[in-house]
Amino acid sequence: MNKHLTEPAELEAGAAASTALPHTTPPERPPHPRRIIIFLFLLMGVFMATLDNQIVATALPTIVGEFGQIERFGWVASAYLLASSAVMPVYGKLGDLFGRKYVMLAAISIFIIGSLTCALAVSMNTLIAARVLQALGGGGIMVTIFSINADLFAPRERARYQSYSSLVLMLSGAIGPVLGGTMSDLFGWRSIFFINLPVGIIVLTALAVMLPYTRPNRKPRIDYPGAILAAMVTGSIVLWADGSELFGGLLSPTALAVLGTGLLALVALIQVERRAPEPVLPLSLFRNRQICLLLTISAASGAIGIGLVTYYALYLQSGLGLSPSAAGVFFIPLTAGIAIGSLSAGRLMSVSGNYKIFSVLSTLTGVTMLLAFSFTGTNTPTMLLGLIMLAQGIGVGIGQQVPVLGVQNAADRRDVGAATGSVTLTRIGGASIGISIYGAILSSGLGRHMGEVPGVEHLEKLSPAQTAALPETARHLLGGIYQSAFHPLFLTAALIAALGLVAALSLRSIRLPVGEEKG
Repeated sequence: MNKHLTEPAELEAGAAASTALPHTTPPERPPHPRRIIIFLFLLMGVFMATLDNQIVATALPTIVGEFGQIERFGWVASAYLLASSAVMPVYGKLGDLFGRKYVMLAAISIFIIGSLTCALAVSMNTLIAARVLQALGGGGIMVTIFSINADLFAPRERARYQSYSSLVLMLSGAIGPVLGGTMSDLFGWRSIFFINLPVGIIVLTALAVMLPYTRPNRKPRIDYPGAILAAMVTGSIVLWADGSELFGGLLSPTALAVLGTGLLALVALIQVERRAPEPVLPLSLFRNRQICLLLTISAASGAIGIGLVTYYALYLQSGLGLSPSAAGVFFIPLTAGIAIGSLSAGRLMSVSGNYKIFSVLSTLTGVTMLLAFSFTGTNTPTMLLGLIMLAQGIGVGIGQQVPVLGVQNAADRRDVGAATGSVTLTRIGGASIGISIYGAILSSGLGRHMGEVPGVEHLEKLSPAQTAALPETARHLLGGIYQSAFHPLFLTAALIAALGLVAALSLRSIRLPVGEEKG
């Protein structure tokens, strides 16, 4: 367990170096050119895994058109999120125990096999099952890349390179919907899965040849009970958070049963991990105040940076009356802001080693811009709206890497994989819970105005095309209803960002060390 630092003198760089990944010898790093090539193939793997999820979301209507069973529409995406979240902590720990190379190769192999199975699906049920298999690999890819980065690069150098990883995540989110629709139209929906095969094989072969294998200097002991319980806890949280769509409500009997199961599994997990020689989720991580604060920031950033994206599009179209293409234009400054913020923060952190200030600026920007969103309306100038989106993107970008870098720096080196998995997990968990909260607020707001728009029975089921076909007076009335429903949603998101800001202000000013001592 890391010693808790309280003295002011210990906040300087020298003390920070002593808290950065102690107790084990850092792995021997390959020459710099080889590391760059390895890193590029890792980025290709992450791009493949994240792009796939975005593509599938766009192709779902086409898939439903072939298989039917629209009542299981949501399960195609939810099954992937559920399975990938459940295995993330397990992959992180397996990398600590057996070395990250073979864990990464296994994750990519499972993802390739899952993609092939998805492409050959013959029904909605088989597609959902294949998505679960695919997610068992995709979740491992997402966790293991950041752990491998910790092996390849020293902390300050890592700050710069992980900004590129964040940029790839945003890029896949930007082009995924367009690519998914285009591929489905030109080659059929199965092509979105087949494309993963050649890309995955290239990445798998390159990493098998170039990625060095570092054998951990400890006897592997797999914590099977902890792995099962951790999967139950994370799976229950994600499943409950999607309860409005899957079970008809967050407080429905089925949703509450899922949540109750997760809470019981959490109690059992804590008891098991106290006694396990190699726990999947080391409890020492959660005794470290710095790590707990960083995980809180990670959850808040997931709720803001990931959970709100879908709602921006809905607000721009239904609230402000923009066409889908016009609304899409506003995502350019958002995506550009994320890229600018991430790359700039990565370079500045690599020079200064200070990450607290970027977390504070990120969350403060989030609070300010979300409050600004709550005051926008149809009279808001287009330029001002674009600037708000740009600033929001920059805010998300500058704080995106902080939880991963901070937790890796604060955790023991022997637990880097588990710690990285916990960051990824809390970010996805925050996004899932945030989406659920936003959906409940929006649904409640719209529910109060049912029947007020002539000719519209269910406001939340209106598509952009149906909205455009309404008379002008009905469209104006509908826009006002959506704006009034969205304002408390943005205020709630601002409150979540404010919780992240409090956590960021509470961080200790520990600098990332320039290098790592060996021995």
